[in-house]
Amino acid sequence: MTAEEIFRLLQEQFGEEKIPGANLEARDPWIEVAPEAIVEVATFLRDDPRLLFEHLNNLCGVDYFPPDPKKAAKFEHEPHIEVVYHLSSFSLKHRITIKVKLPRWKDGQEGELPEVPSVAGVWAIADWHEREAYDLVGIRFVGHPNLMRILCPEDWEGHPLRKDYEFPEEYHGIRVR
Repeated sequence: MTAEEIFRLLQEQFGEEKIPGANLEARDPWIEVAPEAIVEVATFLRDDPRLLFEHLNNLCGVDYFPPDPKKAAKFEHEPHIEVVYHLSSFSLKHRITIKVKLPRWKDGQEGELPEVPSVAGVWAIADWHEREAYDLVGIRFVGHPNLMRILCPEDWEGHPLRKDYEFPEEYHGIRVR
């Protein structure tokens, strides 16, 4: 099934509110899913016999934020966070990328991490991927069975892959810069 066919099927099944857009011309065509619909759509993608996306290859977080004020004028996006899901169907030999767009901060309050429902109940491997995205980008996966840091120590301040992250000079008395 092509990306365009998958997009049409999802829009028919869920409507434009839950499937607000897509970029089918990209090198890796992607379909946008509304944050509150991700578990419902992911379950459909996994279980529908026309799709059978039984494998989550990767899940990552991306921060779209211009770190340099000089570059802000040329920045083509409203600052936001994306959760990107790369899916494959081994049995039907097709793949697709799903994106969920989130505000950089929950309710516009700086320091409050954006939230999206966890898909760890749909694809078990999401458990590890979501922990990494939480740790490095600062995305809270609501309903995750064990959302804790996976790469940084538990007492690490901030999320290192955020564009506005300020690397500390030292950690527990050890110079890290």
